[in-house]
Parts: sequence; C-alpha cells; structure tokens
Amino acid sequence: MTYQIQSLPREPFTSLFSMSDEELFAVGARRWVADAPGRAPCRISLVDADAGERLVLLNHQHMTDPGTPYRAGGPIFVREVAEEARPEPGEVPPMLSRRPLSIRVYDARNMMIEGEVIEGADLDARLTHWFGNRHTAQVHIHFAPRGCYLARAVRPETWPR
Repeated sequence: MTYQIQSLPREPFTSLFSMSDEELFAVGARRWVADAPGRAPCRISLVDADAGERLVLLNHQHMTDPGTPYRAGGPIFVREVAEEARPEPGEVPPMLSRRPLSIRVYDARNMMIEGEVIEGADLDARLTHWFGNRHTAQVHIHFAPRGCYLARAVRPETWPR
C-alpha cells in the first residue's frame, strides 16, 4: 500500500506576509529570518529555509476534528516565497528524511492507533507499513525533539491532485 505526503496549502497563510509586526503579534505570529540552514522547515514547500530567508512563525491547528480527543496544534514556519509542495505517491521530501520524527497514526475517526519515534531515513518504510493496515486513515509527522507538526501522509486516493 502506498501513501502521499501532504503539505499545507499556501492560500491560508498568504496574508500574513503583508501584516505589520504589530498585526502579527496580535494573532500570535512572529516574523522570522532564518539564521542557518536546517533550522526553519517550511510546511508549505516542505523544504528548509536558507539563511536570511523570511518566514512567519505561527500556531497552526493540524487536527481540528471536534469529535476526537486528539485535537492538536503547534508552531509552524511558512516561507514567504513558498510554493506548495506536491510530492508524488510514495515520495519522501528530503526535509523529512534527515530529521528525527515523531509519528502519530490515526484511523478514520481521528483516533490514534499507533505512535512511534523514528529516524527520518526510515519514514518511507514505516509509512508503507502503516498504510498496509486498512484502519490507517492518516499519519501526522512531527519533528521529534520539539514536537512541531511537519506534514501528514494520506492514502493517495483521498487527496486529489
């Protein structure tokens, strides 16, 4: 069984870049400039920002279903110049493969059925394994050390291209 990694869409975040620092602060966001490679992973493009690149750091609710106790959100970076990533089925973006990851596996009712901490290099094998389970509906991928949401994986037929 295969999977497809899904980035966040660009549209909900576009207006953030025209906001003043005061307006960003009022919505709990901050302007950010990447200070080194690999420290600001963009959730739209699924690539790391280069040093000197402008981003916004904000809270994002990635599990919004009110019917589950696993509702969740946390800090994410979005690059000002980000273009929405569209990985092919079975493709792991390099940004994910070089980080320690925390994985949360959910069923169709958004109930967690498994969780695991893995090396990013093992993500393809683990996603292939989890989507072999007919109960797996989606897998949320987090940065293990800080717990920040990175992306999610779904069955390709559930995410139109």
